[in-house]
Amino acid sequence: MNQGRKISGGKYHANRKQKKFEIEGQPRIVKLGKEKKKKVRILSGKYKTVLLSTDNVNVYSPSTKKTYKVKIKNVVETPANKFMARQNVLMKSAIIDTEKGKARITNRPSQEATVQAELLNEAK
Repeated sequence: MNQGRKISGGKYHANRKQKKFEIEGQPRIVKLGKEKKKKVRILSGKYKTVLLSTDNVNVYSPSTKKTYKVKIKNVVETPANKFMARQNVLMKSAIIDTEKGKARITNRPSQEATVQAELLNEAK
């Protein structure tokens, strides 16, 4: 049984190669640490600023309806993968320990240049 061959013995040829925009880039992992950003070229020649590491977060408090900029102490839990929390990787829905208390990240830090979160231990 020859893979990639027809019954007659001829080869199957690929329809076309991948175009540049179809090729996946390296994954951007946002870590806890000193703030570091990078400009990445996107489709149509524009640029977007992405986050590589940070130690600040914009925390929204539902009870006071205010937003505070506070420091991140530690990553407590990551629902996607428990090993990501051990490596202090910031991603959407990760639970972080801040100066105001525990908070859940509500945005995707690898796609944006900031980290947004909502406090957990408050009555809504």
